[in-house]
Amino acid sequence: MARSKDPAVRTLLIERAAQMLRTREPITLRSLVAGTAVSTMAVYTHFGSMDGMWQALRQEGFTRLAARFAAVELSADPVRDLAALMAAYLRNALEHPDLYRVMFDANFELEDLKAADATLEYLVQAADRGRRAGRFKAGIVPLDLAIQTWAIGHGLVSLVAGGPLPRETLDHGAPMLAALYVGVGDDPADCRASIDRGWALLDSA
Repeated sequence: MARSKDPAVRTLLIERAAQMLRTREPITLRSLVAGTAVSTMAVYTHFGSMDGMWQALRQEGFTRLAARFAAVELSADPVRDLAALMAAYLRNALEHPDLYRVMFDANFELEDLKAADATLEYLVQAADRGRRAGRFKAGIVPLDLAIQTWAIGHGLVSLVAGGPLPRETLDHGAPMLAALYVGVGDDPADCRASIDRGWALLDSA
């Protein structure tokens, strides 16, 4: 008879794997369940295999990012919202550095690629609102601007989350975003004011 799946056990194993990554412990079937009061069979029950566990761990990173994006309160200012979403992205990476690294490990497929892709859609929608509001040139492609925004955040936080540079490195993000958005049509003064409002979420409680 097939064993029933307990969501609490699945979460426990994912958290355990993330913790082991953080402490640089080798992750094997036996080491993963050690001290958890669950058997090795639980890995097969919930993930099918160790590769399946890695897929789930990678997916969890995008799940948490989506939840963080969804928690951002949008405003009437799309440029502020783009900066706020990037601030949320950076905070998520800093709070979950191990899951953040696994998110982009292409050695393992995602469990739900569409759900992962949906995180980018938050940025696409904000970019499109900026175009429709006249903040960006009418000819800009919202997807392209969203990807460029993500690339700035990803590049910076990759150097900080478990990387060689201090947290203050993230302060470069606001002027980099301003240069990007002014380059596609936004007014320099309005742009920086909007970005500063959104960027403030990076250090909010």
